[in-house]
Amino acid sequence: MKFGVVVFPGSNCDKDLIWAVERATGSPAVELWHKDTDLKGCDFIFIPGGFSYGDYLRSGAIAKLSPIMGAIKEFADKGGYVMGICNGFQILCESGLLPGVLLRNNSMQFICENVYLKAENNCLLTRGLNKEEALKIPIAHGEGRYFIDEAGLNELKQNDQILFRYSNEKGEISEDSNPNGSLENIAGVCNKSKNVFGMMPHPERAADAVLFNEDGMKIIKSILLEEVNA
Repeated sequence: MKFGVVVFPGSNCDKDLIWAVERATGSPAVELWHKDTDLKGCDFIFIPGGFSYGDYLRSGAIAKLSPIMGAIKEFADKGGYVMGICNGFQILCESGLLPGVLLRNNSMQFICENVYLKAENNCLLTRGLNKEEALKIPIAHGEGRYFIDEAGLNELKQNDQILFRYSNEKGEISEDSNPNGSLENIAGVCNKSKNVFGMMPHPERAADAVLFNEDGMKIIKSILLEEVNA
């Protein structure tokens, strides 16, 4: 599987993500500049975190207009795999590739801390994860509060589109374990076809023993299980 990582003006997690992917796969990842329209034969496209275009207007609102997003929409419509992390998640929601929106944290403050997640569904991104285990993954965002209307929430549940929910260290999901006020502790979702994924926490920042945390590598390696089992 060939991985590509999109770089926008203001991206700041692209190098971390490339490093984590290359460490997991043993193969080079491809840097894709936001003005490109050629995805260079990649099978899986990552949109990393950061502050694309300085987060002017709304986070991701300008990035969705970049030339590469047209190519990514076409790629996703044909079943290609796309994943957005943090700002990447915001861009995918702004682009209509994922349902819902990311609003200002209920504290109205930027939050940078380790949180815990529990995987919910069984798709490419989560199939290799222990659903009973709480993963420690960092967040770093000011607009991470996931929201969708009641009809949309019901659809997410019916179609098994909720990837992760915020929990405590024991895996208990409650209001106290919700860092930003996200609806029903939702930390990540996918589309109906389960080939487009978005999450606010940063698995690439929890992918090295030097950081005393490799829980994020479990998520990245879950993607590779599909390639093995294909």
